[in-house]
Amino acid sequence: MKVHIDAELCTGHGRCAKYAPNVFRLSDEDGYNADRGATIEVPAGEEKNAAMGIKSCPERAITVVEE
Repeated sequence: MKVHIDAELCTGHGRCAKYAPNVFRLSDEDGYNADRGATIEVPAGEEKNAAMGIKSCPERAITVVEE
């Protein structure tokens, strides 16, 4: 499973990392998702947590990338 974090939509709420800390990282500098603008691979076994992190984003900045 891959997900894309939209750099323009992410506003740094950090809810994604709250529900999926092994998937989503926050920047120490500004609190935004550290992978903004990137497509990342969800580690095996973290799909359920990633889905919760995606659903928790109020800006809908994270989307699943179809392979």
